[in-house]
Amino acid sequence: MNKVFPSAAEALKGIVSDGQLMAVGGFGLCGIPEALIAALRDSGVKDLTVISNNAGVDGFGLGQLLETRQIKRMISSYVGENKEFERQYLAGELELEFTPQGTLAEKLRAGGAGIPAFFTRTGVGTIVADGKELREFDGHTYVMELALHPDVSLVKAWKADKSGNLVFRRTARNFNPAAAMAGKITVVEVEELVEVGAIDPDAVHLPGIYVHRIVVNAHPEKRIEKKTLTEKKGA
Repeated sequence: MNKVFPSAAEALKGIVSDGQLMAVGGFGLCGIPEALIAALRDSGVKDLTVISNNAGVDGFGLGQLLETRQIKRMISSYVGENKEFERQYLAGELELEFTPQGTLAEKLRAGGAGIPAFFTRTGVGTIVADGKELREFDGHTYVMELALHPDVSLVKAWKADKSGNLVFRRTARNFNPAAAMAGKITVVEVEELVEVGAIDPDAVHLPGIYVHRIVVNAHPEKRIEKKTLTEKKGA
């Protein structure tokens, strides 16, 4: 089975459609699948529910899909760097399921592991627990959280072999592995593609069984979310 596609647009062809539940890896702008997000924008699909730690920044990353109004609902843990996200949410134009960051990661991990739900103390006594089952364990109250099973997951890795075995680079190994595991169909964007056997098995972060399609983006932009410079005295 050939998993390698010539472009991001080709990699998404036939698997994305209106109204899907999608997971997108990354943390802010770190480790986001830039080419796949742009191809998703250009596909014109709409009414998406997107699972992601946040929604990028204005005009880049998932922020592009907010500008084109292709996202109707976000399942996120942080929204502080995107003014359009804030505007749409406060105006009632965008639905938001606010989820604690660790809970969000575990909901994806559980989805990939075949675990339908789990209990956590995080969120008990807050709006996070509204409408959810509560249960007592050892004198403490826990809230039940359901696993996430996205129709399609878009992830970013540094390197892959042609079977889809993945290596993530440094902090880009954030939500990407969990999002990849949870997806019914997972598409990965990589900077480097090598032959099967070229990656030491001990170096594989995620096995290729979770990966269905691969596209190479050898030179991603890799924007910095907030560039902070310290002025030198006397400069």
